[in-house]
Amino acid sequence: MKTVLLTGITGYIAKHIAAQLLDAGYAVRGSMRSTKRVQEVNAAVAKGLKDPSNLTRLSFCELDLTKDLGWTDAMRGVDAVLHTASPFPLVQPKNEQDLITPAVDGTLRAMKAAQDAGVTRVILTSSTVAISGSDLTSSQTAYSEENWTDVNDKGTSAYAKSKTLAEKAAWDFVKDTAPDIQLTTINPGFVIGPPLDRNYGTSLAVIERVLKGKDPMVPNLCFACVDVRDVAALHIAALKDDKTAGQRVLSAADSLWFKDISQVLKDSEPKRKISTRVAPTFAIKLLGLFDPAIRGIIPQLGKAQPINNARARALLGRDLLDPRDAVKEAGKYLIDEGLV
Repeated sequence: MKTVLLTGITGYIAKHIAAQLLDAGYAVRGSMRSTKRVQEVNAAVAKGLKDPSNLTRLSFCELDLTKDLGWTDAMRGVDAVLHTASPFPLVQPKNEQDLITPAVDGTLRAMKAAQDAGVTRVILTSSTVAISGSDLTSSQTAYSEENWTDVNDKGTSAYAKSKTLAEKAAWDFVKDTAPDIQLTTINPGFVIGPPLDRNYGTSLAVIERVLKGKDPMVPNLCFACVDVRDVAALHIAALKDDKTAGQRVLSAADSLWFKDISQVLKDSEPKRKISTRVAPTFAIKLLGLFDPAIRGIIPQLGKAQPINNARARALLGRDLLDPRDAVKEAGKYLIDEGLV
């Protein structure tokens, strides 16, 4: 039986990964900043299991992205590392290094610990923001794994910089320092779908905002969307397939505009006051003067997100799940739990 170190197991995506790894026959060692959350994670992962008895193969350890303590012990007896831990904020920080530094340093810390322990298989959770943050060239019709976000572009957010620089640091580490490590990156888009418990961080903030009817109009934003269960499945598929070593996998099913997401929720929840009207760009820019969450999206207004997901489909051996269904299921979960 192979043992996988899964960093950041308290995360929305990571809990789904843990459940799918356990069902696939792996032993999982999940890292968290404090083992006070063991009971919470056990309960959540149990909900995602096909066979409840698989939970006996889940164990935990304490790790901090910003500290060296504990990494040696965490890597002991491990066959592969799935590094999902990375900060994901709703509001961009005043100092972008507050986001960039822990993302880059944490990734390198995980890579170095894997190298020191002789672990040669690493799957890194990156993001489509490391791919699609810059404009396509005139000869390109869609974003693919060949694209990289230019962190020097004026409109690149701190979050996009953090994911891009962390992923580049991982690839550079393998190239320059640890050629024995077989690295694959999974680059999910806007991740939606039902969480396994209420502790899903800021991942479903957009769905929450729409369901609360907070805005009379929606911004002209486009998202490359993916179901959280597909993101987890792609991590496990990559782990099983050594041919993915050295590859990035753009993980998105389809691109949806904000108004499309709102329309899906409005159709499924007709009694709620959900707006599908698109706000003029000048109005969003005006609101951005007062709302930091809105300010961070202004550079992306009106930009389509065409994607080429052929590699992800080939890896799964099927089409990806419809993100519209993922929107519905995420909305249903939030409503059923009384969170909106």
